[in-house]
Amino acid sequence: MVNYPEELQKLINHLKKLPGVGKTTAERFAFALLKWKEAELQTLGRCLAALPANIKPCPDCGCLISRNTCRMCDLKERDSGVICIISSPKDAYLIENTGIYRGLYHVIDSLLSPMEGRGIEKLHLEKLEARLDKSSVKEVVLALDSTLEGDATALFLKNHLQPKNLKISRLAFGLPVGSSLEYIDGGTLARALSGRQNF
Repeated sequence: MVNYPEELQKLINHLKKLPGVGKTTAERFAFALLKWKEAELQTLGRCLAALPANIKPCPDCGCLISRNTCRMCDLKERDSGVICIISSPKDAYLIENTGIYRGLYHVIDSLLSPMEGRGIEKLHLEKLEARLDKSSVKEVVLALDSTLEGDATALFLKNHLQPKNLKISRLAFGLPVGSSLEYIDGGTLARALSGRQNF
């Protein structure tokens, strides 16, 4: 087993926590960072240290904001009659890049997975219901991953929201089964949005 200097090993251990980064990739990243100039490393360090203070979830929709105003909630720019339910703030940017959708967003921040201890309490439904009750939303778009957890969550939300007499739709054709939105190309996602179907 390789014994790296302690500080280098700490860096590798932190890098391994990133999604898709295993031991070999973390080591490669760490050795690449060793070649950076000190000023670049300090800038990166300041950027990472500032994240908790500067990037926060919007208290209304859950998308990311860096100032006090959320452009995803701006009713002057968006269609307040449609709300898209997503499981990650990142999904909002993927959908925005299609140029198709101009409605509101709501991040549930979790998908149902009893095996991993994620039950309906993780969906924070009271927050979603409060938004729907005080808004003019007529359609709810369920834009969740096409996975077992995503499908289960979509079905649960459909049944839970049906008494509100809203149109409930889901992303349409083109999404491979078992796929996450972040791995879908923009054209496929745009077609899925524009061709969304009643659910």
